[in-house]
Amino acid sequence: MCQYSAVDGVVGTWHQVHLGAFATGGSALVMVEATGVNSVGRISIGCPGLWNDEQEAAFVPIVKFAHSQGTLIGIQLAHAGRKASTTLPGSDHAIATPAEGGWQSVAPSPIAFHGLQHPHELSVEEIKQTTSDFVAAATRAVRAGFDVVEIHAAHGYLLHQFLSPISNHRTDEYGGSLANRTRFLREVSTAIRGEIPDTMPLFVRISATDWSEGGWDLEQSIALAQELKLIGVDLIDVSTGGTLHDAKIPVAPGFQVPFARAIKEATGILTAAVGMITEAEQANSIVESDSADLVMLAREMLRNPRWTLDAATKLAASAEWPIQLIRGKKS
Repeated sequence: MCQYSAVDGVVGTWHQVHLGAFATGGSALVMVEATGVNSVGRISIGCPGLWNDEQEAAFVPIVKFAHSQGTLIGIQLAHAGRKASTTLPGSDHAIATPAEGGWQSVAPSPIAFHGLQHPHELSVEEIKQTTSDFVAAATRAVRAGFDVVEIHAAHGYLLHQFLSPISNHRTDEYGGSLANRTRFLREVSTAIRGEIPDTMPLFVRISATDWSEGGWDLEQSIALAQELKLIGVDLIDVSTGGTLHDAKIPVAPGFQVPFARAIKEATGILTAAVGMITEAEQANSIVESDSADLVMLAREMLRNPRWTLDAATKLAASAEWPIQLIRGKKS
């Protein structure tokens, strides 16, 4: 599990999203990343899942601990598709063998991602079952006490694989036209929105571009975001890339922020900015300039788990320090 973090004063308030816990403002949010909705939906043999009672029960004390610290917690529901069944980081080989717990990966089309398995092409019946798996996982997330559900449709994972013409060569109702390629994600989003409480925020993470001609792009992302807004999605978490291993991506501080801004301006939906955002002033300026409504951090939080406390100090914003750390707070 990795985490994002958001703090009022650094990323703005939550009052524009659904009501409930997010009306409070000033709370941090951590996100449990890439949680498989079924056993073949995990990225690696070591990734978390939420498809059975045991997994649901295991998340309950984690959620309760987050809440005990005054922190909101969300869960990112995912299916890795053709990027699944990998070994743990640091292994000398990429694809997990059956003896290691590996499995057959699946995808919209039988096109392998660089260095990984040749995937099984999902049938329409299997697509419908996967939608049901997403809904069941969302139901479990609600029961476990999570505050937010995010659908992971980015970074070249299954839902993104359906969106992109590079990875989706289907000729049925789930391939070809934009309406067909977005159908799976729209069905998943509609089903989850209808299952979770009306007051519970629903996020969708997308890659706004494949960074490749003929792939998924910003224009299609805007059209998708408009559809998701009508469905009842509250926020689009805007990242990029992941379909191609060798895409030429111009990585630089805040390089994905313009995509969040473009989607926000074109559709009016709330957006989150991610990627190479490391400084408090940088994060604050993204929100203050209305480029996005929310900033999410991952790698910077791994480097500095107390980033939000440092940011609050730099920006003269209020933040409640854990009692164990209070003696380190600058007056």
